[in-house]
Amino acid sequence: MSFAPSTPIAGAAVTGFTAPTYTIVTDVAPSINGKQFAVSAIGGTQTGVDVNTVSKPFTITFFRPAVLRSLPAANPVTGVIKAIPSNTYKLITRKGAQPASNQPSQICRITTTIEVLAGCDTFEPEDVKAMISAHFGVGYAQAAGISDTVLSGVI
Repeated sequence: MSFAPSTPIAGAAVTGFTAPTYTIVTDVAPSINGKQFAVSAIGGTQTGVDVNTVSKPFTITFFRPAVLRSLPAANPVTGVIKAIPSNTYKLITRKGAQPASNQPSQICRITTTIEVLAGCDTFEPEDVKAMISAHFGVGYAQAAGISDTVLSGVI
């Protein structure tokens, strides 16, 4: 299945939020190689959180490479593939937020870049899946700690 988040998204537990959810609607991605969703409603206890607006966006966008690269042929003498290309995917979450009183909203961003070497997708897809599962699993499990660190600067 391709990138197609179901709505509402169950947010991870973070300090001060109780059972956060995010209702999303299909939006227009900034490029043809992306899928974008805008947060149209929130649920649970999230006092002060705004949904997507023009001046305070709250979007989730997934991009694939413009040109998907495949594994080149191995050197017929050595059997070595000299330069293995990579396919880079990105997941970007944007959230408008005010930096101070009476100031215009600015964009805060989370960008996860996924680099998959050509060939790994077919030769060892289980390792690619494990990498993605572990990455997002730790992000989900550590959402409270990550948000506390981002706000306090203390790791």
